[in-house]
Amino acid sequence: MLLTHDLGTTGDKATLVADDGTLIASRTVSYPVRFAGDGTAEQDPGDWWRAFVEATRALLDRQRIDPTSIEAVSFSGQMMGVVGVDDVGEPVRPAIIWADTRSTAQCDRLIAEVGMERGYAITGHRLNPTYSLTKIMWLRDNEPDSYAKIKTVLQAKDFLALKLTGVRATDPSDASSTNAYDQRAGSWSEELIEAADVQRSIFPEIVASTDVVGTVTRQAAEETGLTVGTRVVMGGGDGPMAALGAGIIDAASGAYAYLGSSSWVSVSADQPLHDPQLRTMTFNHVLPGRFVPTATMQTGGAALQWVTEVLEPRADNAYRLLLAEAVEASASEHGLFFLPHLLGERSPYWNPLARAAFVGLQMNDDRAAMVRAVLEGVAFNLYTGLLAFIENGVAVSTVDAIGGAANAGLLLDVFADVWGVPVTSRELVSEAGAIGAAVVAGLGVGVFSDPEVARSISGARRAEASPEHRPDPGRHRRYQGEYAQFLDGYRALEPWFETLRR
Repeated sequence: MLLTHDLGTTGDKATLVADDGTLIASRTVSYPVRFAGDGTAEQDPGDWWRAFVEATRALLDRQRIDPTSIEAVSFSGQMMGVVGVDDVGEPVRPAIIWADTRSTAQCDRLIAEVGMERGYAITGHRLNPTYSLTKIMWLRDNEPDSYAKIKTVLQAKDFLALKLTGVRATDPSDASSTNAYDQRAGSWSEELIEAADVQRSIFPEIVASTDVVGTVTRQAAEETGLTVGTRVVMGGGDGPMAALGAGIIDAASGAYAYLGSSSWVSVSADQPLHDPQLRTMTFNHVLPGRFVPTATMQTGGAALQWVTEVLEPRADNAYRLLLAEAVEASASEHGLFFLPHLLGERSPYWNPLARAAFVGLQMNDDRAAMVRAVLEGVAFNLYTGLLAFIENGVAVSTVDAIGGAANAGLLLDVFADVWGVPVTSRELVSEAGAIGAAVVAGLGVGVFSDPEVARSISGARRAEASPEHRPDPGRHRRYQGEYAQFLDGYRALEPWFETLRR
């Protein structure tokens, strides 16, 4: 069997996968995030390790698994963070995660030094405070004592690999999420690291996602219940890993939408896609020589969670209840819009100062209309990314939906009508990260010989498209005008967002 861990923002999902690709069982252990109004978003890496240990032991015990039958362990992990560890591999402070936007001033200096277009050409990404490099600069400027203790900067899944094996390394998919990686050269960018004025030595070795990075140490085995010597495969970032799990392997694979805490639309490509308007970014795939052009918004599924907690904080089935009410509701059709920028925004605006807003509220608007506006706001924001792909020559004839929120039929209805293409879901929409990590682990230890296995693994197959997830031509035409109003709303408020910083 293969053991995978999908290290997300809200929890770690451990999954056992048989060597024929069958998903056997999974266990999720949650952990907190600390948000603050100054742009802070932090987590304790120790919580990730405790979740890994608890989930692993629970799976082994519940399934009565002999740990010697585990061929390999691998990971899918949240990206764009900073986990600074010292000489002995212990975190010097809490991890700064992808949602943190405190390094705006450092990013401004980096852009002034390098230039936005030059940075985009090197990395495939805008220079932005959501990425790792300026977060490291922020640590240097604001917490010099912590910065001085850092021996290596890792990503979330790299930290777990270190805890299991004692090896410090990362892979190209996570490296490409740092703003410090030269995507065409396939190495750390000396130009950007020098411009940022941070130590080159703190960046780890880059190995392939499918490489066996090490084996489980005796200490890790005692804590986790795994066997000493179990192979650990490097794994990759959650975005590219979800692409593999969704069967997005090559340029012919089509497009997919991931609906987790953050959400994105993405495709697979044989080379980086550089958008002249800089709306999209390109990550390295977990498959060598392939790339994952992506348009990511900060809060997709998180926006739905937020509105649920605000409007119905006590009901156990609040999410389903509110979605059921929103089915018959109207929002943008009657002038009510939601700008879904609860944590600033990446695609398409790349503005950490952006804020969420209901625009156009009237006395007759109820909570069903507000939920409908949130659904439509997420759909509108992701639509800009799809349009960027299409305008750059990518054919988008259908979109596969994965991630936890892809279970919501109404959301897929809205997506189809806004985007004008059929939106389908996978048989197991929340398992894409686990499937991808299992394929990477299997490739790494020879259980699988071809990444095409991702298309056939139980749960990765595309479910039959149902009529309710096909676009209604009339609604799509109407949504075109409302999408333009949605864009106007952001442009009208953008100068006001700047005043909030002052």
